[in-house]
Amino acid sequence: MKISVLVPTYRRPADLKRCLAALRAQTLPPDEVLVVARPEDEATQRRLAVEANGHNRFALRVVETGAGGQVAALNRGLEAASGDIVAITDDDAAPRVDWVARIAAAFEGDAKLGALGGRDWVHEKGRVLDASREVVGRIARSGKIIGNHHLGVGPAREVEMLKGANMTYRRAAVGALRFDTRLRGAGAQVHNDMAFSMSVKRAGWRVVYDPLVAVDHFPAERFDDNGRDAQTLGALTDAAYNFHLILREHLAPLDRALAWWWYGLVGTRVYPGLLHTALAVLGRGRHSAWARWRAVRKGAHAARRDALRLPDEPFGEETSGARPA
Repeated sequence: MKISVLVPTYRRPADLKRCLAALRAQTLPPDEVLVVARPEDEATQRRLAVEANGHNRFALRVVETGAGGQVAALNRGLEAASGDIVAITDDDAAPRVDWVARIAAAFEGDAKLGALGGRDWVHEKGRVLDASREVVGRIARSGKIIGNHHLGVGPAREVEMLKGANMTYRRAAVGALRFDTRLRGAGAQVHNDMAFSMSVKRAGWRVVYDPLVAVDHFPAERFDDNGRDAQTLGALTDAAYNFHLILREHLAPLDRALAWWWYGLVGTRVYPGLLHTALAVLGRGRHSAWARWRAVRKGAHAARRDALRLPDEPFGEETSGARPA
């Protein structure tokens, strides 16, 4: 079983150096590591020239993409990867030494396993987020997402979605599936990982989260308007668009309707509905709270409009590779 590791990168040479060092330290080295980079990103190209001359225990391949955005980079990497298993991590993550070995053992031991994710230990402002959550990667009937991939504890278990900093796929489960190019955003194209992993799940494969399949994550600067600490209203609209487009395509019709009204009336802190907006008015101020609400509803309505333009696909229809036997 051949294992490829895919690392999209953009203007983070120091982070990339740490990531590749972690991959060199693996107890079981991958067969190949593909770094997807833009040719005009000179700092990254210089870093890769140095890495190519290092003592790599794997084939280091540089895959160039002329298009911007994470979706384009991931799709380019998927097309170039030759492994039976494709592990994906971020350039600002450092897989722990047994990461590849645990991935290999999991896929060798379960022929129905289509996707595997694990905990990303977040290093933020000089500390590690070490809280514990047992519920990870779930979606409620209301459409509310429970992520917690960075806090998960307990045994390996099936989930409904994975996180992009630490997710691995069986090539047979992916098939012709690619990351959704309709998703909006100048760089990060938020929720592309959610859409991709849910598509594999929908095709009948097992999607599993194991906290022991771990990476250390050092969230780095994003070079677009979807900053980690300063998201613009335009980026919020794009994120809400992606989120609602995914919900409409992956939920059963009744749950889809429930989610639409729940997010409109209640919502969450990230995607506020009327209730969360009313509460936020007291703390954030009337103007900014209602501006966020309008940005979210703008994205939600655009997603609903675009989804209704296409014939409705029966819930559960296969969308990726062949179903597991």
